[in-house]
Amino acid sequence: MLIAAGSSEVALGFIELGALIFLLSLLSRLAGRFGITAVPLYLLVGLAVGEGGFVHIDVSIEFVELGAEIGVLLLLFALGLEYSEAELRSGLRTGLAPGLLDMCLNALPGVALGFLLGWDPLAAILLGGVTWISSSGIVSKVLADLGRLGFRETPAVLNLLVIEDLAMAVYLPVVAALIVGGTIMATATSVTIALITVATILLIALKFGRPLSNAIAGGSDESFLLTVFGITLLVAGVAQQFEVSGAIGAFLVGLALSGRAKERAEILISPLRDLFAAIFFLFFSLQIDPTDLLDAAGPALALAVVGVFTKMATGWYAAGRTGAGPRGRMRAATVVIARGEFSIVIAALGSELLDGPELGALAAGYVLVTAMVGPLITRYSDHIPIPDFLTRNETSKQISSNAAISDRS
Repeated sequence: MLIAAGSSEVALGFIELGALIFLLSLLSRLAGRFGITAVPLYLLVGLAVGEGGFVHIDVSIEFVELGAEIGVLLLLFALGLEYSEAELRSGLRTGLAPGLLDMCLNALPGVALGFLLGWDPLAAILLGGVTWISSSGIVSKVLADLGRLGFRETPAVLNLLVIEDLAMAVYLPVVAALIVGGTIMATATSVTIALITVATILLIALKFGRPLSNAIAGGSDESFLLTVFGITLLVAGVAQQFEVSGAIGAFLVGLALSGRAKERAEILISPLRDLFAAIFFLFFSLQIDPTDLLDAAGPALALAVVGVFTKMATGWYAAGRTGAGPRGRMRAATVVIARGEFSIVIAALGSELLDGPELGALAAGYVLVTAMVGPLITRYSDHIPIPDFLTRNETSKQISSNAAISDRS
């Protein structure tokens, strides 16, 4: 009887998880047909089947939670693969000024709204992180889908993403230490240890990344996949032990790989990343009561409207520094609008705070809006009218530049 009962529960779990994952696959196909990211659709499914949703599915929360954690690690690992050591150094040199503007324009509105809502300061700081970071996954996918990876303004966009991702390597461990709390000395010690850990892993990744890549690049696909996946989990676990987000450890492992190892990892990890990332977004929204989301709809929409324009200003400025023209600057301005995986990761950090439920609901609404609107605006960015004063400014700069060249000749 016990075996039969256990078999029945396992069968029900398989059916529920299978149905959910199959539904996610259909939504992914639908998103691809309309040229948008599937992230908002995954969030909607979680809202629909979670606590307070239209249909409650009693899936194994422990299994889904573990899958969601793996999803975060693989998302950040794959993001690290996007950058080489040279690109990292270049991004640090050329992207610092746009990165500082990005932080000021996009983090401050979130922090300000958190205080206006009467939240705890730490929750307000987390909301600032939610509004600050563009979705590297969505941005890179949109650039690839639209064939814009070789455009003149694209390096400025990628440099901006590099700065944001490295800023997260500092931001996440600091806020994680603050969330744990304790005395001022204990908190300061935790923050210091976290930053030292990040710096150490980063230095090891840059110094020994190439020998590591050469050592593991060979072998069968099976052995290579197990090696990379195992290293990623090990480094993430060690980072977590020192109060550093495991996601940052995974990001640095991806950054360390180069050459053939990097190419093989991009191919073999992608299916795993997509599967577990979908589970992550699903798990995040499973924990949100739809009534909380309705309560947060007004602030989330207002914040999203502000976030669209502040990100556009950031992208416009960043592309202008690389010499892109008005139309290229508009493409860069629109492609960075979408927020996604990092915003959800940041909101999830504050789930146990007093204002955690409100933070999660507002972040979910914010991501839903920006992740859907951003790619759509980007797709039609070449048809967006550019104000005359911006065009005149670019024309006068070009005339001055040509005059200077003529004088020198």
